[in-house]
Amino acid sequence: MISRIRWLFASGDERDAEILALRHQVLVLQRQINRPRFTETDRTILAMLARVFDRRRLAEMFLIVQPETVLSWHRRLVARHWTQPAARRGRPPVTAEIRRLAIRLATENPTWGYRRFHGEIVRLGYRVAQSTIWKILRTAGIDPTPNRTGPSWAEFIRSQAKAIIATDFLCVDTVTLRRLHVLFFIEVGSRRVHLGESPRTRPARGPAKSHGIC
Repeated sequence: MISRIRWLFASGDERDAEILALRHQVLVLQRQINRPRFTETDRTILAMLARVFDRRRLAEMFLIVQPETVLSWHRRLVARHWTQPAARRGRPPVTAEIRRLAIRLATENPTWGYRRFHGEIVRLGYRVAQSTIWKILRTAGIDPTPNRTGPSWAEFIRSQAKAIIATDFLCVDTVTLRRLHVLFFIEVGSRRVHLGESPRTRPARGPAKSHGIC
C-alpha cells in the first residue's frame, strides 16, 4: 500500500488517488460493520456492474459482499424481468380409466399395435393421442408394436445420421437485460454446428458461420 501511495505522489494522478482513498475508507467501514444492509436498488446496481468485470476480478471489486452473492442477484434480476404469468401448458393429464382400458385391450389382444388400440379407444368417445397410448403401454412393460418389422428408432437414427440435421433455439440475456435469440442447426453425422443469422446481420456474400464440435 505504501509503495502504491509513493507511486501516486510521483505520477500526480488524482483519479487513482481518489479511487485508492475510497477503497481504503470502504476497508475501514468493513472492519466496523458486521453485515451491511442493501436496498433493492443497491442489489440491482451491483448486479449489473458484476457482469461488466471479469469474474476473476470480482473478489477485488466487491469488498463488502461476496461475488457469488452479487451473481445470484443478477440471476434473480434476469428471472424477475422475464417472468410471465403462470399458464397451464402441455396436454391434460391422462385419466386412470384410459390407462386401464389401454392395458386391458393390450392384454386381451396381444397381436394388436398401439395404433389399433388408439382407434378403438377413440371410437368409445375418449379424446387421447396415439403417442399417449404408446407411452401408457411402454410404461406398463407392454410392447406397443409387437408385430413391427424393420429397425428400431435408434437403429434408424444411426443409419441415417449423415442425412439428418437437428435444430434448436435458445435465448441469451445480456447485462442490460436485452434478450438475444439464437437459432442453430447441427449435422447429426459430423456434429458440425451452423448458426442461423438474420438478414440484417448476414454478410452480403459468403456462407453462414459454422463451428465443429466434439
